[in-house]
Amino acid sequence: MKRYGYARVSSTDQDLTIQCEQLKAAGCDVILREKVSGKSREGRVELDKILSVIGKGDALVVCKYDRLGRNLLDLLTINQELAQKGADLISLAEKIDTSTPGGKMLFYVSGIFAEIERDRIRERQREGIERRKAEGGYRGRPPSFNASEIRRLAATGLPKSKIARQLGCHRSTVHRALEDQGPSA
Repeated sequence: MKRYGYARVSSTDQDLTIQCEQLKAAGCDVILREKVSGKSREGRVELDKILSVIGKGDALVVCKYDRLGRNLLDLLTINQELAQKGADLISLAEKIDTSTPGGKMLFYVSGIFAEIERDRIRERQREGIERRKAEGGYRGRPPSFNASEIRRLAATGLPKSKIARQLGCHRSTVHRALEDQGPSA
């Protein structure tokens, strides 16, 4: 029986150290980590790696079940994939172990709460944005790239695709900067 640890945080400025230490202490043979949102399975390369190699008698171990995701359908799909391979899911914080009937029940109930919490986060965020807009203080996310630099490079005759490559942005960012002739970022 092999134990695969999976550590995840939502943003690049968050730290995985505590999760990795807990997974190591739980006896994980392999620990894969990633910094990506848990709202869906898209882009979760490390989780996909584990799911591709995990087998009968193995276990996927997470510190908290919401590290697997905050979407009930994704959680159920992951659990079903594990079950089809004869593997179990263990969540350390909630003491969920799907090798037992009680653990399976706790997993399903906890998954419902994870999705509800995700919905509440979105609702609080939406309320905060609406309040800031009403007060005239909401301006949205600050621009990622300096529009004046994009326009300066375009004025030299540099093609849009080369500008994007040079600045490390997407070509659509270059297009938007060139279409918007408002104040520079």
